[in-house]
Amino acid sequence: MTGAGFSDCTGMGAQWKQAGRESNAHKRGQMVAKFVREIMIASKLGGADPELNARLSAALEKAKKASVTRDTIERAIKKGAGLTDEKVELEAVVYEGFAPHKVAVVVEAFTDNRNRTGPEMRSLFRAGALGAPGSVGFFFNRLGVVEATHADAQRDAESDAIEAGAQEVEPLEAEETPEGHKGARFMTEPKDLDGVGRALKNAGWKISAAELRYVAKEFKEVEGNARKEVTDFLNALDDHDDVHRVYAALK
Repeated sequence: MTGAGFSDCTGMGAQWKQAGRESNAHKRGQMVAKFVREIMIASKLGGADPELNARLSAALEKAKKASVTRDTIERAIKKGAGLTDEKVELEAVVYEGFAPHKVAVVVEAFTDNRNRTGPEMRSLFRAGALGAPGSVGFFFNRLGVVEATHADAQRDAESDAIEAGAQEVEPLEAEETPEGHKGARFMTEPKDLDGVGRALKNAGWKISAAELRYVAKEFKEVEGNARKEVTDFLNALDDHDDVHRVYAALK
């Protein structure tokens, strides 16, 4: 197992969805903590100006939708950008392995103590029925992913993708696209992520996500009780406080 995050892949770049899992107070507090951590990391990597930092802009949008307070957001930006006396000691770590039924999984985490997080991740893999650590990186591509919507439902996403320098584009899930809008997911080379995000924003796209992801090359179809075993395992991984994203080659 190597080392950091969490996402499911129903589409090429889609993340693991957790419908209905944010309702209780503990889950909401955990989600707020993850939004704050993403803001700090985005600010640390790309600076405090969301106009020049597509990842930060998307993180702020998500945090605001989740009703994270303005003070909390501003503190996270300043802390991440090094504008306070506090230092961001978070380290990105990636863990690889298999969910039950041999579904490949990559977990991204942000931790201030990998000596704590690593054993806890290994324990979670062992606890999952038929789950196991192992090298699965060859099942995934590392890509920049920009998710965005456009107020013009007839907007030609493919033309905008070409103009922006994206490699591929696919429709965004219906639940992620407001009525009367166009939704698209743009895939890029990692080095082109920021440039593509800025170009799409200038073309009128409202960006909801702009980040590097592990995108599965192929997706395994699992049904019935077997699928429940896989999703329970993925949810257990995602419930760990240090986990940021979980990427699963699950159709």
